[in-house]
Order: sequence, then C-alpha cells, then structure tokens
Amino acid sequence: MTRVNYVEANGKVHAVEADAGMSAMEAAVKNAVPGIDGDCGGAAACATCHVYVDDAWIAKTGPAQDGLEKSMLEFAEDVRESSRLACQITLDERLDGLVLRLPEKQH
Repeated sequence: MTRVNYVEANGKVHAVEADAGMSAMEAAVKNAVPGIDGDCGGAAACATCHVYVDDAWIAKTGPAQDGLEKSMLEFAEDVRESSRLACQITLDERLDGLVLRLPEKQH
C-alpha cells in the first residue's frame, strides 16, 4: 500500500491508502477526495485531476511528460512547474507518503 496525502487549497489534508499500480487520480476518486474529478477516467484527455506535486516529491514523480500530459495541462488553471495530471502518476512504494496539493479550481 502507498499512502498519498492530498492537500486542498484551504489546507485540509485527505490521507488515503492505495494499491501499487493505481494512479493518483484513481486513488483520489476511489476515496472521494474533493477536487479530483477525473472526468476522462484517466485517459489524460482532460485536466480535471490537475495537482501540484510537493517540492519534496517532484524528483520522485518527475515533471509533466512531454506530449499528451503537457498538452492537457494547457487547459488547466494556474499551471506551475510542479503541475501534473494525477492520472499520469503511477503509485508504488517509492511514493509512499506522497504529497499532492490541489488547485483552488479544476475547471
């Protein structure tokens, strides 16, 4: 199991446990984390799972991937260097304790 901490813009933390191999978006949706919609179901065809990877974790998750992920982030609000689509972050034991911050708005 991998623990992921989703931090809302207001500071409220949602700590969830997820199976290795799940995406951070799937874990959020399965655990009803507010602010992660995942409208496209994880196909990187929307930006409703936009998150900011905490600075301490960006080296482990890596930056947004060229191509589809970066293209979709163009539709997100308030994109930063640490922006990722949660559907493109695959969880495993290396990411245990991962901190993902949520933007104020997804749409």
